[in-house]
Amino acid sequence: MQSLKIYLVIITLSAIISKAGAQPLLDKLSAYPSTDNLDTKENNQTAPFVIRNIFITGNKKTKASIILREIPFKPGDRFQLQELVSKFEDARKQLMNTTLFHEVTVALKSFEGYNVDILVDVKERWYIFPLPYFKMVDRNLNQWLVQHKASLDRVNYGVKLIYNNVTGYNDKLNIWLMSGYTQQVSMNYDRLYIDRKMKWGARVGVALGKNREVNYNTINNKEVFLKDTNNFIRSFFKTYLELTYRRAIKTRHRFGIGYTEERVEDTIVALNPKYFTLGRSHIRFPEIYYTMNYHNVDYIPYPLKGFETQVSLSKKGLNHIVNVWQLDLSTGNYWQLFPKTYLSINTVSTLKLPFKQPFFNSRLMGYGEMFMQGYEYYVIDGVAGTCVKTTLSKKFFDFGVPLRVTKKQTIDRIPFRIFGRIYSNAGYVYNPTPGFNNLNNKMLFSGGVGLDIVTIYDVSIKLDWSFNQLGQNGIYLHRTNNF
Repeated sequence: MQSLKIYLVIITLSAIISKAGAQPLLDKLSAYPSTDNLDTKENNQTAPFVIRNIFITGNKKTKASIILREIPFKPGDRFQLQELVSKFEDARKQLMNTTLFHEVTVALKSFEGYNVDILVDVKERWYIFPLPYFKMVDRNLNQWLVQHKASLDRVNYGVKLIYNNVTGYNDKLNIWLMSGYTQQVSMNYDRLYIDRKMKWGARVGVALGKNREVNYNTINNKEVFLKDTNNFIRSFFKTYLELTYRRAIKTRHRFGIGYTEERVEDTIVALNPKYFTLGRSHIRFPEIYYTMNYHNVDYIPYPLKGFETQVSLSKKGLNHIVNVWQLDLSTGNYWQLFPKTYLSINTVSTLKLPFKQPFFNSRLMGYGEMFMQGYEYYVIDGVAGTCVKTTLSKKFFDFGVPLRVTKKQTIDRIPFRIFGRIYSNAGYVYNPTPGFNNLNNKMLFSGGVGLDIVTIYDVSIKLDWSFNQLGQNGIYLHRTNNF
């Protein structure tokens, strides 16, 4: 009778795991568990399960140690039923967030009494992408299509090599050879772990290039450019070295130093003497920085549940020529309200001190993570700002397109998820010297509806119909990917 109780508990466990997204491999369960050593006391039904072994399959390139690093349990650990269910889902979530795998299954493999064996089955991604490079330089697709008439002069093209999981330790190598709008050569290498305890990592990068066109000012919250078709009027060199520390699973600390050198032609300085400090045409400066990342979400590339944050503090320059302390903070809160219905609140904030900064160090809203939907055609320079986005989304479809399977393939379908969204944005940027720009130093609002398509390799396409407080509306296209 007691054996039957244990067997029913195991079946219940597998069923719960299945609902959580981990497919139980019931067909691989061992024979009916031995009961020779079972205690017949009534409280045995609450005895913890003991993890005996962890078996990993499907990892042709990825080292087992990298997979085990993400799993929140180890052989010998003891868990009650509900704890074990939660740990299985946490392990699956953490492994998916490495972006090494298309699919991850964490389930029971076999059991004997209260001793259980765990199976971790992964389907690896394709890791090396030698690709042609073609990308517009503008901040978003609408700016390139509408404001610049899809001009090919505002496109970078070339070759790039993206090599993920180079040695099987989730390290990354990127090499970019670009021409067109910007002539640039860049390389960076990211090694997550360089020590045996798998806590310390390192990153290094270098980039150099030159441009024939320079954004030298902002007027009416629009970028103003100078172009010289015969000569390069801007050149730059950047390099950095970074150490990373990850003691726990969800938090990573980054400590870095960098060096930047940039030069523009005298024509730029004549048009905007405040482009650099004191009318200079050439600057060079060191940088030190610290960044903390915390991710406790279901899927980092497109989170629907959980919380994440990033805090960064940096110091650029050692004297009055370049002197800025910068604090950045971003947060993301994600909730599931009902089945297939989700709410998110995202914030991005920046503070630069002292407030008196040259033009090249005053770019803020519209250039990176801090942007507002409905203001895609505008930029807002400043030294302090914040943006809050609230989004209510509904998953409409979740399906896969079958593929012809070969021996070398790790997936048999291309997944698609389609979401509808309703959103609102609020933001503010402070600039002590706004000049001819009327969107600074005032609250800004926007809202709209949109559609998201999320597919393989973390590619997401966003189609928005946005409205802003200027009485303008439009359809905007955004995309994100790892390429």
